[in-house]
Amino acid sequence: MTIVFLILLLFLLIFLAVPICWAIGIAGVIGLIFVDGNPMTMIPQCLYSGINYYTLIAVPFFVFAGELMNKGGITTRLIKLSKLIIGRIPASLAHVNILSSMFFGGITGSAQADTSCVGGILIPAMVEDGYTREEAVAVTASSSCIGPIIPPSIIMVLYGSTMNVSIGEMFMGALIPGVMVGLGLMGVVMIRDRKYHFPRSAKKYTREEAKKIIIDALIPLGMPIILMGGILGGIFTATEAGAIAVLYSLIIALFFLKTVTWRDVIGMLKTSGQTTASILMIVGCSKILSWVMALLHISEIIGTFFHTFVSSKILFLLLINIFLLMVGTFMDASASLILLAPILAPLAAAYGVDPVHFGIIMCINLVIGHATPPLGLCLFIGCKIGKVSLAKGGRAILPYVLGEIVILLCVTYIPQLTSVLPGLMM
Repeated sequence: MTIVFLILLLFLLIFLAVPICWAIGIAGVIGLIFVDGNPMTMIPQCLYSGINYYTLIAVPFFVFAGELMNKGGITTRLIKLSKLIIGRIPASLAHVNILSSMFFGGITGSAQADTSCVGGILIPAMVEDGYTREEAVAVTASSSCIGPIIPPSIIMVLYGSTMNVSIGEMFMGALIPGVMVGLGLMGVVMIRDRKYHFPRSAKKYTREEAKKIIIDALIPLGMPIILMGGILGGIFTATEAGAIAVLYSLIIALFFLKTVTWRDVIGMLKTSGQTTASILMIVGCSKILSWVMALLHISEIIGTFFHTFVSSKILFLLLINIFLLMVGTFMDASASLILLAPILAPLAAAYGVDPVHFGIIMCINLVIGHATPPLGLCLFIGCKIGKVSLAKGGRAILPYVLGEIVILLCVTYIPQLTSVLPGLMM
């Protein structure tokens, strides 16, 4: 009954628009009062132990690097490269939107930044080109979910830190699924084009224009290439890769592109600090509630339920996917991950699921929630940019979310998709 009460309290606070970290913290403190009676000792210990992981140093590094590259004028370069690659195929601008998100995700790793930057340019462009506002918002919000999947990814840093799993293996394992999500969304666009006959680009590029676009785009795209090459080659760890990303971004933004000044850097440091603080507050408060759930033996309760009623690994993974997709629609992905990973990952291991594979399944499930109502931040941002109601945006995005779920099921039941690249690191 205590567990049920705390879960209901948490969702009530979320629906009352209480910030997610405070909602989790309040539920955790009340839980400590029920369980311990004197929470004042455990609160600071949980807050500190929740963020006291060396690997979490990568979070501010990747946030700052993404901020630098984002404000450094890379969005236009990536969109031009995407237009060059896509060419004049049907629904070309929708495909450009998705491909731009794939490139953008490999640099910033942020779904919300993707929606704001890419959507700020391409949603108006798609509307002008003849797409409905709802379709433009749906394509943008759904493709923004690729950002936290294609490495570098902050949510995967959090999973690796929480579950003591190699972040480098998480990054490598997520690369193929991330590309598959992008290709799956392009498949949805092609299917929908048969019915709606989306506009086709008529622009032709000269050899000189193509050469310039490629050279301009190689500069920002060099960062993920260097990071993944360094991790795969054993030159540096995923945590150290965050520092390398900052150094590379500073050099490119300040000295090569010259789109950022030292005064801008100071403002970006402030913004990055605020973003990092909000993430770590969620992590710390989640540790309080996780500790309460551990004292209430929720892992044993859930484990007993599954082992009693679910004997099949296939059914177990299906139920976990359904559960996580539901959670992702109501809760922040980072908070959900911190709360649920310690409970579900050991259970998955008991069914023979590899920790890296399960971590990627969790991350994909939860980031899909960025594009789904009622609390999908990417959908909110996209609807605001496109001047569309949340109800219309939610209906339009449904085919694209279904496409992402199909890819999720492929990743779930074909573990080789997440194991082939980490195997190269061995």
